[in-house]
Parts: sequence; C-alpha cells; structure tokens
Amino acid sequence: MKSKNLLILTTMVLVSSMLTAQISLFNGKDLTGWKTYGTEKWYVEDGLLICESGPDKAYGYLATEKHYKNFELNLEFKQEANGNSGVFIRSTIEGTKITGWQVEVAQKRTSLEGDATGGIYESYGRGWLIKPDMEKDKNLKAGEWNKMKIRVVGDQVTTWLNGVEMVTLTDEKIGQGEGSIALQIHDGGGIKVKWRNLVLKEL
Repeated sequence: MKSKNLLILTTMVLVSSMLTAQISLFNGKDLTGWKTYGTEKWYVEDGLLICESGPDKAYGYLATEKHYKNFELNLEFKQEANGNSGVFIRSTIEGTKITGWQVEVAQKRTSLEGDATGGIYESYGRGWLIKPDMEKDKNLKAGEWNKMKIRVVGDQVTTWLNGVEMVTLTDEKIGQGEGSIALQIHDGGGIKVKWRNLVLKEL
C-alpha cells in the first residue's frame, strides 16, 4: 500500500511540475511583463498583441522583463502588410541596439539572398548564421496564422514553422548568451504583425 501511495504521489508531483512549467508570456489584456524599446507601436487589441511601424519607421522591440536561458517557446503570428519581424533569444537591448539572436519572421523569399522565416540571425555581429532550405518557405502561410516553435538548450537552437523543422544550429557563442526574449519591428516602415498564444516552458 505504501508503494502504491508513493507512486500516486510521485505521479501527482510530476504532473504538477509539468503544468506549472508552462508560462504564458502574454496575458491578452496588456503588456505586463514586457518592456518597449524605441518609438514604434506595441499594443493589445481584441486579445492580440500587435506590433506596427510608427512615423519614425525605425527599429522597435518588445522584450520580456525576465531573462530566459533554456526553454521551449510556442507562439502564433500573422503577418499583415510587410511582415519583416522576428523573435530574439537571450538578448539585451540599449536604446534600439540589440545584442542577441533572432529567429526570423519575414515574407516568402524571392531569392536565396532574401530573409528566411525560421532562420537565425545575429544582430550587430556575424549576421546570418543559418537559413532554412528555400523550399521550406512553402510552410509559411502568408496572411494567415502561423505556428512557430523555438527550442533553446545550451548551445543548440532548433526552430519549427507549422510543425516542420526549419533549422538546427549548434553555436558556442549562443550557448554563452544571457538575456530576454524580444519581438522585433524592422526599420523601413509599413510593418504590422499580430501575435498570440505565446507560451514558454523552461527547460
């Protein structure tokens, strides 16, 4: 009987820990837990988090106040107008200068030189570290809701778009990184992206 009770207790603890490990980064009401950088627009409308270019047409960021090292992040995004944006990991920001690594959110490429959704870019550093094969751009649903998953453990980052693995990168410098998760508005103007269901599990 004792062993049975112990098994039940252990199972309850495991289930509880799995449930509590899920963190909703966006409450659907306001920007609690986030900090804005720059003059671009970040606001909540109809339960959605929206980023939009402002009159300055400059870079803008919305970053978590808390730092996250090892995690799995699931989110959904919908591009309206130019969708050039991204999700930064282990990032730090001063003004609108960001240090960290971006998982790209962009339009479908018209050439190999274009931006690549799901690829990894190092800002103010080495630039593009890895891009998905161009054929994987077909997984991006233009003008519709897309599901992205980002898994960061130690020096390895893996990204998925709508259930398809886009890239896996092992990089010592990323492994040494510390910082926030941040959403980006690219400069140039004309950008609008909607976000929802930003759920993180710390690993």
